[in-house]
Amino acid sequence: MKTIDDISFAGKRALIRVDFNVPLNDKFEITDETRINAAIPSIKKILNDGGSVVLMSHLGRPKTGPEHKYSLVHLVPTLSEKLGVAVKFADDCIGEGAEKLSGELKGGEVLLIENLRFYKEETKGDKDFSEKLSHHGDVYVNDAFGTAHRAHASTTIVADFFPEHKMFGYVMANEIASVNKVLHDSQKPFTAILGGAKVSDKIGIIENLMDRADNIIIGGGMMFTFIKAQGGEIGNSLVELEQLDVATSLMKKAIDKGINIYLPVDAIVADNFANDANRKETPANQIEPGWMGLDIGEKSRETFKEVILNSKTILWNGPMGVFEMENFAHGTKAIALAVAEATKNGAYSLIGGGDSVAAINKYELADEVSYVSTGGGALLEYMEGQELPGIKAIME
Repeated sequence: MKTIDDISFAGKRALIRVDFNVPLNDKFEITDETRINAAIPSIKKILNDGGSVVLMSHLGRPKTGPEHKYSLVHLVPTLSEKLGVAVKFADDCIGEGAEKLSGELKGGEVLLIENLRFYKEETKGDKDFSEKLSHHGDVYVNDAFGTAHRAHASTTIVADFFPEHKMFGYVMANEIASVNKVLHDSQKPFTAILGGAKVSDKIGIIENLMDRADNIIIGGGMMFTFIKAQGGEIGNSLVELEQLDVATSLMKKAIDKGINIYLPVDAIVADNFANDANRKETPANQIEPGWMGLDIGEKSRETFKEVILNSKTILWNGPMGVFEMENFAHGTKAIALAVAEATKNGAYSLIGGGDSVAAINKYELADEVSYVSTGGGALLEYMEGQELPGIKAIME
């Protein structure tokens, strides 16, 4: 695996695909800097070598070309501050103007080019567009794990124009190493904690974990599909009726393989999807009509904590409840604290998926777990055992 540590960038221009798809508020201020912070070490390594850097990324999902709210210009002040360099900005990602700016870069300088997705050719993986992007660098560095599962122009196709000069940045290298450690070099017991809304989003990862995990903890909205499949009463809780047979099959497969699957035994239920709704604790399989489960209950939190604290490897993907609402955040917070405590006691912990990362950051525990992934869909697909185009393009 070739990384930026393998060469000196002195006198070289590095074209780096970063993942700066960050959330902005209505004042265009960044509300979560996780992805930017993750990319800083790679950029600084190249600058410290005496190289120059051209950064490219997408932001949001612009539909019909340039939109001011999706412009990467909003990121320039934050980037300049974090790098200690006045970051230059090109108001296009291709064309004479952008190429002139990148061509004039000197060692130690940084240029951010405009949102790649202002061109539909980016997501189509257009070869001509990719070639135009390649004009910005002598070396191509992919450091955008969050988009590695997409065969887009900037994540995959552009690598063809750097056959001898393509490599991973620290984010990509660390993501690959961390996931491989969990999947292929995990210490036992290995516990996977899976939450979120839908079973359908997690079928592949559950299947792939069947030969690896000792314990699978299931929470979040997806738990009610499993509970319903076992004949439980779930009231108005979220459920995927078309996945009931799948849930039953996964439970049977786990039993056959000797894997412990932990479902919540109790739930915090509400009569409305709102923080100020009436709420109570009830058995998770005896929820009355008109009530919906929005968090796991106290007994479940205690059981899950015990399992986590007895684990040596931990994967956490997905919250236990609607943690954005404070009254239904207790389950997710309990998991976050337990994972941090287990890590302190020597376990290896990988946190992945947007909501899990948001939870770890919300409770200020990012520095107390082993690794926080920047990838959402990319992480899931990699955990499912799929080959990611963005990784393959560098490895070839």
